[in-house]
Amino acid sequence: MKINGSQIVIECLVEQGVDTVFGYPGGNILNIYDALYKNADRINHILTAHEQGAAHAADGYARSTGKVGVCMATSGPGATNLVTGIATAYMDSVPLVAITCNVGTPLLGKDTFQEIDITGVTLPITKHNFMVKRVEDLADVFRQAFIIAKSGRPGPVLIDIPKDITAKECEFTPLAKGDDGAATLVGNNSNFKRVMTVAVPSDEEIQATADIINNSQRPVIYAGGGIKISGAEKELLELAEKANIPVAESLMGRDVFPANHPLCTWMVGMHGTRASNMAVTESDLVLALGSRFSDRVIGNPKTFAEHATVFHIDIDPAEINKNIPAGGQLVGDLKAILKRLLPLIKKNAHSDWLKKVNEWKKEVPAVYSEVKPHSVNPKFMLETVHKYAGDETFVTTEVGEHQMWTAQFYPFAKPRTFLTSGGLGTMGYGTGAAMGAQIANPKGRVVHIAGDGSFRMNCNELCTIARYNLPIVIVLVNNGTLGNVRVWQKLFYEKRYSHTTLDFGPDWAKLADAYGIGYVKAENNAEFEKAFSKAFAEKKPYIVDTIVDIDEMILPMAIPGKPIDDQMMSWGN
Repeated sequence: MKINGSQIVIECLVEQGVDTVFGYPGGNILNIYDALYKNADRINHILTAHEQGAAHAADGYARSTGKVGVCMATSGPGATNLVTGIATAYMDSVPLVAITCNVGTPLLGKDTFQEIDITGVTLPITKHNFMVKRVEDLADVFRQAFIIAKSGRPGPVLIDIPKDITAKECEFTPLAKGDDGAATLVGNNSNFKRVMTVAVPSDEEIQATADIINNSQRPVIYAGGGIKISGAEKELLELAEKANIPVAESLMGRDVFPANHPLCTWMVGMHGTRASNMAVTESDLVLALGSRFSDRVIGNPKTFAEHATVFHIDIDPAEINKNIPAGGQLVGDLKAILKRLLPLIKKNAHSDWLKKVNEWKKEVPAVYSEVKPHSVNPKFMLETVHKYAGDETFVTTEVGEHQMWTAQFYPFAKPRTFLTSGGLGTMGYGTGAAMGAQIANPKGRVVHIAGDGSFRMNCNELCTIARYNLPIVIVLVNNGTLGNVRVWQKLFYEKRYSHTTLDFGPDWAKLADAYGIGYVKAENNAEFEKAFSKAFAEKKPYIVDTIVDIDEMILPMAIPGKPIDDQMMSWGN
């Protein structure tokens, strides 16, 4: 059949199982928006307040489901407004397809109104990107984009389409139902075949890995976000239980292993638990699964796990030996590798080792239970959220102290329930991600933990939340400061709090009222429990304005560049 480029975009999205896209219209993408209007019964479009919100919403949709998220924007500033969201997805290996429309092909390269070389801009922050200059290429490009985004180590792909290409017509051949076009594309493109290839370790390599695990006396698993990308949570649990190995998690891996399991030591690194940091430091084997050894995890690389063999298993060979030398490695799909390893792993008690790990678990800062007047304790806040929200609720965060407190105190038990910006550390990420997760999971619930500094960057999306009546509860952690930055100013800048105090508007109650969103304020623990339980039960958009002391700090803390076992457990004065 002969159809125009805009309709080809719609047909390709439907082929790939896309039911929802997030975006904002503009002049050069109008043809696609007209096609969306005509196909509203096939694809749901969510209009956000800002293109960055659309990118983060597509990201949240993808993280909560494992599917490819889709966002779109027009040329120029519309396209550049997607950039931070694309970079966020790239750093955290999130499958995303971003669609932009540029000026017409005769106008390219002439500094035309709202022209930008968005493929050049996004080249370092996409897994791949395309500019489509022939309508005949459009369908193949879309099919490639989705496969690239979700194959191997996932990531964002951008497709830029000049406006005239969206209007031109050509013959379009639909794929058969259930066919993503991979077989045809591989057959026609050797480079595409290379992109899709995933290494498979030999039986000898698998056996050698099992021998290393079986012979270790003080092993620890360093569990990263790659576990949930591969869907290997069940295999991780079986491995840990069979060999009695403690599990320390990265920030991105906080929801891959049940937090209340006896073998879980929670987060490792700068703000990791004493148990996780000491277990890694004193181990003889660090089994790194789908993790990338971020600087926030390793501290001083010269002293990280210096008594241990670091054995790294990852789908991306570029991550191995990048930050920490690996004493052993396997490259390939994590779930497939663990399935082959498990029958070769021997049961082991590791009694003395676990006894030591459990002793470290008892070492916690006194501030965890500290009660300050006119302030909600962060630990109490997060445990109360879980008390009412339960294990099935999706929890999103912005970036800052509230993010670290969430990672430290929320007992995640289910995969894909913790959505946060890890690699890029994007303030402004969480509200969009909360919208995406709620729309992707209409029968589920979403609680968004947002610092007041971050929330200023995206509170415009309250109009989206209100318009679509998304029952998101926003716990606004209101400490009147850019808390994480204030911590560093306190430690390294002699308490010169330069431009981090937020002692000015807005009036959050009035803002909530302006959008028709519920609002309640809490100034102590008892008020917070009452406020949150009420807001969560109402099943409508709500802000719980939660007052936290301006000097409530994050502990434990390992000073950047120092060994992770050299942790501050108290702040003194």
